[in-house]
Amino acid sequence: MIALKDIEKYYASKGVKSYILRHVSTVINQGEFVSIMGPSGAGKSTLLNIIGMLEEPTYGEYKFMDEDVISLSERKRIELYRNHIGFVFQAYHLIDEMTVAENIEAPLLYKKVGGSERKSRVADMLDRFNMVGKKDLFPSQLSGGQQQLVGIARALAAQPSIILADEPTGNLQSAQALQIMELFKKLNKEDGITIIQVTHSEVNAAYGSRILHLLDGVIKEDVRL
Repeated sequence: MIALKDIEKYYASKGVKSYILRHVSTVINQGEFVSIMGPSGAGKSTLLNIIGMLEEPTYGEYKFMDEDVISLSERKRIELYRNHIGFVFQAYHLIDEMTVAENIEAPLLYKKVGGSERKSRVADMLDRFNMVGKKDLFPSQLSGGQQQLVGIARALAAQPSIILADEPTGNLQSAQALQIMELFKKLNKEDGITIIQVTHSEVNAAYGSRILHLLDGVIKEDVRL
């Protein structure tokens, strides 16, 4: 599903290269649950953003579902992203002026999903996450855990084949964090959605089937659980 070969990311200033990622090569198959771990500054979020097509590597090869991502036009890349990838962020990234239902619906508008289908998917997500009674509330009226659930519902409404999660429980209390991780586990096991998460938490990482340990931009270990 995902094949990275010799991925590098660096910034050059006055002839000096500052590396964020170096010679990153790995394959992630459909249905895996992969945790990316490492200290701050190891390159975890940069790697996730490259996989999610939010950043481009300076050098290397990236294939996503047999498509050569780096050689694709921007339009094709956006299309690939919208059709297959759901992003879940630590800071939720909900739109403050939109209700819960409108936030969930937003990516479907970008995908030009028809009105009746949008309503059906939003209703399904509200029901699935027990948020029917909160559909007209705004993000500021929700707890952190509820906001993250809306973020996950929004990602799932687009029916992605892969979810990328950047410290998804970083702003949550332990009980809420447990709820989110159990949800990811269920999505992976029952729905077959591939999940790649960046986390500092050993507990969260253990929910996955594999851990990539990054240090100074290099994969030091690839551990299967």
